[in-house]
Amino acid sequence: RFIAKPCAITLGIQDSGAHRAQPNAILEKVFTAITKSPDGRRLEGLSKQLDWDVRKIQRWFRHRRNQDKPTTLTKFCESMWRFTFYLSIFFYGIRFLWTAPWFWDTRQCWYNYPFQPLTSSLYYYYILELAFYWSLMFSQFTDIKRKDFLIMFVHHLATIGLITFSYMNNMVRVGTLVLCLHDASDFLLEAAKLANYAKYQRVCDAFFMLFGVVFIVTRLGIYPFWILNTTLFESWELIGPYPSWWLFNGLLVTLQVLHVIWSYLIVRTASKALVQGKVSKDDRSDVESSSEEEDVAPNSTKGVFSPSSNGSNRLNGHVAGGQWTG
Repeated sequence: RFIAKPCAITLGIQDSGAHRAQPNAILEKVFTAITKSPDGRRLEGLSKQLDWDVRKIQRWFRHRRNQDKPTTLTKFCESMWRFTFYLSIFFYGIRFLWTAPWFWDTRQCWYNYPFQPLTSSLYYYYILELAFYWSLMFSQFTDIKRKDFLIMFVHHLATIGLITFSYMNNMVRVGTLVLCLHDASDFLLEAAKLANYAKYQRVCDAFFMLFGVVFIVTRLGIYPFWILNTTLFESWELIGPYPSWWLFNGLLVTLQVLHVIWSYLIVRTASKALVQGKVSKDDRSDVESSSEEEDVAPNSTKGVFSPSSNGSNRLNGHVAGGQWTG
């Protein structure tokens, strides 16, 4: 409110929403009481009732859906908040772990387990991360619903379960490694979104490519060969199959499956960017598409293709197409 918004205004981001649909009592009643995306049969009925062209009714519903979506200024402020948190917590974690023996030798995570001291800096690191992921769990029900809603829901459940479970079982050493590894790429994605909202496309593409590289290296390289190696094999060797071994590692493997899915989406988006010269439409986007519902003047025989009314595509949480959204 006091930092992000002035920054956005300085960059020329206006607090203007999407094109508003013209007032129509009949269509508004259908939109609020029946469906926000009428099928062909209902569109034909409304066309006869209002004496409107079907494309005009489609355009009205698209504008009506888009006008409820957040403005670019709102999305910029949200991304700046997440960028600030991810960057701060990542550097906090690196600063804390740099002097921790288990950061350099993962076998230290299991020596003297479970009788390992819980320092205040480690405690606050855990509490901050847990609070943030709980906030993400609740906010996803009020944010724009994306195609990967279920994947993100499973991700948040697994993350909260891991943080809580590892804290209760005093597996906080290996837990800090998992947390820091996941924070390494998230702030880069938010930086790419901020650049896109400010219309710095080249900066946006550069941050996205950097994010993709860091994401794949950390999630498909370091995570399985560093984290899963110590939780699956080193722990078994040093302390044996403790009672919660299967549940703990089951949650970690679930995260790895999600990493593979997201890496596939990132690679596909990046490959399109290399071909087209900029980050292209993301496949998990749920944004209104003008290719299916072009803005056509009444009684016109030629469609006019235009950007979607809110001018955006999105991915993850995370990655976005032609433009980025939160």
